[in-house]
Amino acid sequence: MSATPSNITAILLAGSRPGTDPLAVAAGVAVKPLVPVGGEPMINHPARALLAHPAIGRVIVLTQAPELFAGDPATAWLAEHPRVRFETSGGGIASSLMALLDRADLPFPLLMTTADHVLLDGAMLDQMVREASGADIAVAMVERRILLARYPDSRRTWLKFRDGWWSGANIFWFGSAKARPVIALWQEVEQDRKKGWKILSAFGPLALLGAVLRISTLRGGIARVGRRFGLSARLVAMDKAEACIDADKPDDVVLIERILA
Repeated sequence: MSATPSNITAILLAGSRPGTDPLAVAAGVAVKPLVPVGGEPMINHPARALLAHPAIGRVIVLTQAPELFAGDPATAWLAEHPRVRFETSGGGIASSLMALLDRADLPFPLLMTTADHVLLDGAMLDQMVREASGADIAVAMVERRILLARYPDSRRTWLKFRDGWWSGANIFWFGSAKARPVIALWQEVEQDRKKGWKILSAFGPLALLGAVLRISTLRGGIARVGRRFGLSARLVAMDKAEACIDADKPDDVVLIERILA
């Protein structure tokens, strides 16, 4: 199914991980999405980008504490916006997403991103919607050369494959209900990270061998995992380096504010 104007539901993850977040503590706010970046809470940036995009019909903010956003004068507009609704999340992303799918009867397609994706913009969303449409599941990534060509000093976590070194761009696409078994598997990984190799082997011996020997391409690996589940899975290799720069550390915030300026 391809996405038509305004039929995509965007899920904006605005929860907090267990324990205290150093950025939130340093800024003196209750949760990380309220940390000021460029003069306002970071969540406002991706929220505005999503609401401005013609393909996005509605935005669901998934967080453990909706009242914090309604009670903050700088984010109260979100709680009052007719196309935004808040839903309460649990501890893990996948388990919260599964619970949301079960209780809210959400229409597909869904596009999911994070409150710390401050640099999210219309061009990134255009590319994601264009290249993910028709897939049951898609994940956005940035190849290392794309990032380093523009920001040579930026540090990321890279996954090495035969078709390059990749870093996550925190934009996910769930095109149909066929994505549910993959979300359920993600939930298992979240619950017990120590069983990671068992989870990987559930994708089949080729995927396991490919990961261990690093002989698999990321594109091929994602497509193969999809076939294992009887669905269409796709990598979206983002054109913009900024797609993988999120506000995770003080250095990131400095870089983001420089880019925004």
